[in-house]
This record gives sequence, structure tokens and C-alpha cells, in this order.
Amino acid sequence: MLSLKVPTLDISQGDRLSRDAYRADFRDRVWDNDGRDSWKLERQQYFQEPGSDSWKAFSQGDWEGALRLIEQRRDGLLQYMIEAEKRNFSLYRVRVVEEPIVPYLQWELYLLRLRAECGERIRVVGPEHIRGFEENGPLPELVSLGGRTMYKVIYDSRGISDGALRFVDPEILGRWEEFIKGLYERGEDLSSYFERKVALLPPPTPAE
Repeated sequence: MLSLKVPTLDISQGDRLSRDAYRADFRDRVWDNDGRDSWKLERQQYFQEPGSDSWKAFSQGDWEGALRLIEQRRDGLLQYMIEAEKRNFSLYRVRVVEEPIVPYLQWELYLLRLRAECGERIRVVGPEHIRGFEENGPLPELVSLGGRTMYKVIYDSRGISDGALRFVDPEILGRWEEFIKGLYERGEDLSSYFERKVALLPPPTPAE
């Protein structure tokens, strides 16, 4: 297994997009990939997702309702993955998980399990896998679409999405995709991690 080196990311080379502009730009570009795979890196351990009904239920202490609402997303996710398969590309995700697992991440891992069941290829890495890569700060939250567009997703101090920086330089995208692939190769499949570490946890209590 080859050694990994974390690339640099010069934010001056990215175009700043507001939250609404990021969502619109993502929708416009998500299928424009010529059959090349997409990659995602998630590092942060806590977000707020007020646009998600399941997250709202979780944040209000309704764990059963949150799980029920996650399951209701199955058909939509299956259709998305069927369309991706038709277009000859796969979605890969690396999720950094620190233990003990915080309540938000416990909720997200249930959502990721559903995504994996629908066809997304997800692996979990722990702090030991990224040690040495964060000397200059935490790894960024990244989404790369088929080697053509990469977004560094930005969050405010509350963990709420605040848009993104968009990068289109092929060299930047190529270096980061290779880095994420390297982490993916070192990771554990989401399904086995979930059974070992998540399935038997008691319902989480959301933070006040």
C-alpha cells in the first residue's frame, strides 16, 4: 500500500459560492462527468441539517421518528443510484469517525447505512488513518464530481452549510481524488463498521 501525502488547497483558486448558488451549481454539474466516479470526504464530527426532516426529529429527541424518516428516503436514493449506474459511474465516500461516537454522527451513520444499502460505496476511517495529515488544520470537507468539479464545503460556527468553494483545475482535482482514494483503500466498509460500533448503541440524546 503506497504512502499518502495530503495535497495543498489554495483557497484563492476557488470560486466562492453562497449556499443557494452551491446547491444550484451542484445540481447543474452532478451528471456532467463522462462516466467518471465521484468522491466525497467528510471530516467534521458535527453538523446541523435543518433542511432534513429526519435530522429535525433527531434534534427534538424523536429517535424512532428520525429513523422512520431516514427509511422514507430509500426510494429516492435507489432511483439516484440507478441513474448513476446508467451513466456508468459510482459514488464513493470516506467518513472520518472519532470515538466515542457523538449523537449527531450516530444519526448520520444510520443515514449512511441506507445510502450504502442503495449502492453508494462508503468506508470509515478513524483518527489513526489521518494522523500526520492535519498538521495545518483539519482535513477539508470535499465533494469531487467526476474529475471536473470539486467543492470545498463551508460550514458556519453552528455546523450549518454556508456554501462552498468551487475548484475546476484538473491538477487540483486529480491530487485530491487520489488522496481520498488512498484513504478509502485504508478504510473499513460502512456495513461492517456499523454492525460492530453503531447497531447496539442506545438511542442518542441530542446536544442542548
